Amino acid sequence: MAKDFIVAIEIGSSKITGIAGRKNTDGSISILAVAKETPSSCVKKGVVYNLDRTVQCLNSIVSKLKTTLKAEIAYAYVGVGGQSTRSIENVITRELPNDTIVSQDMVDSLMDANRSMDYPDADIIEAITLEYKLGQQYQIDPVGVPCTHLEGHFLNILWRNSNYRNLKKCFSNAGIAIADVFISPLALADSVLTDSEKRSGCVLVDLGAQTTTIAVYSKSLLRHLAVIPLGGANITKDIASLQIEEEHAERLKLTYGAAYTNPEEDNTGLTYAIDSDRSIQSDTFMNVVEARIEEIIANVRYQIPEKYEGKLLGGLILTGGGALLKNIEEAFQRKTNFNKIRFAKTVKFDLHSKHPEITAQDGTMNTVLGLLAKGNLNCAGREISNNLFPDAETERPATLPSEGEHMPNATDNRAQQEQANNKSKFETKEKKEDKAEKEQANNEPEEEKGPTKFKQWKEKLSGFIRQMAEEE
Repeated sequence: MAKDFIVAIEIGSSKITGIAGRKNTDGSISILAVAKETPSSCVKKGVVYNLDRTVQCLNSIVSKLKTTLKAEIAYAYVGVGGQSTRSIENVITRELPNDTIVSQDMVDSLMDANRSMDYPDADIIEAITLEYKLGQQYQIDPVGVPCTHLEGHFLNILWRNSNYRNLKKCFSNAGIAIADVFISPLALADSVLTDSEKRSGCVLVDLGAQTTTIAVYSKSLLRHLAVIPLGGANITKDIASLQIEEEHAERLKLTYGAAYTNPEEDNTGLTYAIDSDRSIQSDTFMNVVEARIEEIIANVRYQIPEKYEGKLLGGLILTGGGALLKNIEEAFQRKTNFNKIRFAKTVKFDLHSKHPEITAQDGTMNTVLGLLAKGNLNCAGREISNNLFPDAETERPATLPSEGEHMPNATDNRAQQEQANNKSKFETKEKKEDKAEKEQANNEPEEEKGPTKFKQWKEKLSGFIRQMAEEE
């Protein structure tokens, strides 16, 4: 039985992936279990549409993970992204009396004002501080500097608020407690980009099935994030429009597809077999594939802000299943101004795994591995057994140690405190909703007959477990 591990779940358009792993003291991660489910039509462009089917997929994934781990799963980290995820810059300004020295309270006030910004149908899931402007000078840390004009420059990451409600409802109905919610593109960037690439400036392009995510970094900070509703599935559909079944179209794409045809590769006059009775001309096939790739690349280039044109010395980094297409680097090089392009086939930290999904190193598992790496709470529950009433103490989460640290106790919980200080808007909303539910329950009239002793015991036990989880 695995006694300490982290669990992460990524909801993607082509698959929902669950993974369990353990962080080692040398910085590597041992992968203990992997589970996948095809979401069919319940997830579109990275967003949950059919809640019931998504719950079924989540239940199946958790069941597979528990079977492998031989342990219950108390918590799981969740990655969010997909269509509607985007960034927007915001500036908060304060006019100050002459020679006012900027204090930490003033800086906190700017952050709070930015967090309070209201966007139609969207929530701020993360606010990134870019810089501060004091008069005509830019500063990273303005505290202690005198000025009369103070500006805070922020990058807000937005997500449609209905997406949050659907996501929370799915995990609640599946009985999965959420440890924290991470922004998938940011977790991916942290797992595949080098510090040098972020510092010098770069573009990360995640070519997924139904979406392509673009993240622009400069001076070690995220500067722009966008998701376009185009991906590898669009290429398959284009091929299928030639009166080819989608299953055959996908096989043709993987076998013969190329993002760019080199002049040295003379494929003129070739035919590709669709099935035992039909075939397609290579020229027709390649024209369809390359046309869609060119459209995707054009949209990627459009999302790179003009002010970074020619300044992103770290180059362009490709990842995701769509990047497996032949000659994809050459296609991007010809259609963009980037000469430095690489395919991030795996994450930058060491992995220990015998699972074929991990050892394949094809870029398709990078995001969920990034989510796993960001987690720091022990997601293990009790050992799976036939006992009717398991010991509640074994279900309490514990913070996993980082390199060189020991397991924290009641007086050594720096990791828990750090996480508490960085609670996201998701957690705040959950607390408000839980509080409203409790108030509603308190206002309900009591039953005429008192609860049985068993019911009283059950309620006390549930309250005890809930209290321990909140204290953690």
